[in-house]
Amino acid sequence: MAGYLDQYGESDERRSKIILRIIGISVAVVIATSILYYLFKNHGQESVAKNFIQLLRRQDYPAAYQLWGCTPSKPCPDYTYDKFLEDWSAKGSGVDPASLSLVDSETCGSGVILTIHAGPAREEKLWIEKNNPAIGFSPLPRCPHKGALSIMMHRTLGKLRKPLLK
Repeated sequence: MAGYLDQYGESDERRSKIILRIIGISVAVVIATSILYYLFKNHGQESVAKNFIQLLRRQDYPAAYQLWGCTPSKPCPDYTYDKFLEDWSAKGSGVDPASLSLVDSETCGSGVILTIHAGPAREEKLWIEKNNPAIGFSPLPRCPHKGALSIMMHRTLGKLRKPLLK
């Protein structure tokens, strides 16, 4: 026969297990959400860079030049269409369109630094503002305002982003 105090404390133990499960699930959701945010936060700028690469592969240079915010009829004052062709066409600097690929992206202040592999010994750093999709050359090789934690996350979690860039 069950005694009066045989079930004493069982409800407290059940409550503790439920609270621990809620805390564990909450922590897992926060970690998963943070990782997904980190992986996809530059998606818009990466899409612009991928589109740029596709236009170069199709040799649609006027459309690729428009992604720089310029047109052949109204060229940018600091980056003429002829200079663009010299930098990005197969005839100019010998860029092989098939070898072009996006290899890295790094958030830096109000924009994103994108690394484009443009040949066996050539990598170009491009800059795209977050609020303006025009492409330009990056003024910096890497973001100078990054702390040690940001650099570590970019080097470790950034490897998870590599398959997403292709």
